[in-house]
Amino acid sequence: MIIVYHQNNRIVKVEAKEENVFSEKKSIAEGLIEIAEKFPNDLIIWSHISLVSYLNVEKIDEIFHQNKIMASYNLSPNNFISDSIGYVDSLPSIKINKEVSYPTWMMSSNVGGIHATSLLLLKDQIEKDANFDYFLNSIAKLGMPLGLLCYSEPKLLKDCSQIFAKRKDDKRLLFRFVKQHYKTRWIFLLFLDLFLYKRTLAIFPFLMCLFQKNRNLDEDAFHKIEVTSKNKVIEEGTIDVIIPTIGRKKYLYDTLKDLSVQTYLPLNIIVVEQNPVQDSITELDYILNEHWPFQIKHIFTHQTGACNARNLALKEVKSEWVFMADDDIRIEQDFLDQAFRIIEKEGFEQITLGCYQPDYPSHKKINQKFQWGSFGSGCSIVKTKNIKTLTYNMSFEFGYGEDGDFGMQLRNLGHDILYSPQPEILHLKAPIGGFRTKHIMAWANEKIQPKPSPTVMLYKVLHLTQEQIDGYRTILFFKYYRVQKVKNPIQYYFNSKKQWLQSLYWANKLKTRK
Repeated sequence: MIIVYHQNNRIVKVEAKEENVFSEKKSIAEGLIEIAEKFPNDLIIWSHISLVSYLNVEKIDEIFHQNKIMASYNLSPNNFISDSIGYVDSLPSIKINKEVSYPTWMMSSNVGGIHATSLLLLKDQIEKDANFDYFLNSIAKLGMPLGLLCYSEPKLLKDCSQIFAKRKDDKRLLFRFVKQHYKTRWIFLLFLDLFLYKRTLAIFPFLMCLFQKNRNLDEDAFHKIEVTSKNKVIEEGTIDVIIPTIGRKKYLYDTLKDLSVQTYLPLNIIVVEQNPVQDSITELDYILNEHWPFQIKHIFTHQTGACNARNLALKEVKSEWVFMADDDIRIEQDFLDQAFRIIEKEGFEQITLGCYQPDYPSHKKINQKFQWGSFGSGCSIVKTKNIKTLTYNMSFEFGYGEDGDFGMQLRNLGHDILYSPQPEILHLKAPIGGFRTKHIMAWANEKIQPKPSPTVMLYKVLHLTQEQIDGYRTILFFKYYRVQKVKNPIQYYFNSKKQWLQSLYWANKLKTRK
């Protein structure tokens, strides 16, 4: 491990196996690359010189348990990149929970680290900015979608009450960052949103950024890094499977058959069968009539709804791990075996797996592992202890957003979610059961229909920043204009405003639901 201390945008001290490993005249970014070339197998930690006594060296191995991790911690009250980035970026990376290890590309020069292997992969692909914070944020923003694992990590420091000065809201820096790291159209939306919501006319920053070149990385860059995590995440190795079902007898049978021939057998299958018809009985006779190589816990309920069904199932989980499945999937015989090998290798306790319909084009499939911004309730494996205190929020029942909300609950407890394209799940998207009835939402008969759906709005109110919500509002305004009947732009504006406020009203009502 090499520790690099800096001050006033220059390296001032390096703790390494050798002396004179850096040049005082070079920028910190150039110095880090230089050090990585001399120590290609080492972890490189950076820290402001004032934090030397607070660095939590004992936790370094735990934090950087594999070579594709980049982590930092920000001691300023705001981030290097302005909160207005929310007008452009809708992912949960922006609203950081600083109390836990939280996935984000928003890095800080205060304290952090990255393995030399990752730095050397990028040395010829990314500009070595004189501003160290810009350099770090650029690496993380470009690398995170390609497999670099990036975190805000409070465990980097111990017993530290120090607070750094608040950063200036630099519009030129913001526009430059957006131009270099997002599609060009986003600078126009950023300019518009700053005017609409903050009454800021950022003409000069907008014009200046037009001369900046986009930054990109080789899509396969981080595939070249061999990963073996130091985290021991599998102990007992037992797994239960939860499956909510409604009116899909044949499809569920095929799913159970696939599970019964796994080379890595689950201990328990928890099936929650829903049938809203009073006095009805189960149609899943094969659960009792056939022999299964695992215990099947069958719950029958007249209350429909995926959130309620999954909550009932989660209460019955006994194993160390749980596979959250749908009732109309098909999996290969070694599916669970493959999944556990990936979990062990990557050191992750939550993994969402590639899940596609039979006719989904191969060229559109995601083919690399990366930090997932959502969660798949029908295609994820999670460690049971991490979700013991969690439930699916019943405010999302019969709407949209419960998956994303559950994922956010996990992240806010400090549990990251990895997306892995393999092993793949085939999702048949079976027709709905014959006894299902369309649920009538509370706002169905309102004269002014909410737009977006109140459950979509609820997710955004609970988990996104105000800038992200406002940015979504602008995009929705333009997208929906093309498909709705009112073509008078002034009338459409006032209609959309009423619909937005209606959605916000119902989202807040859902938010207070017990």
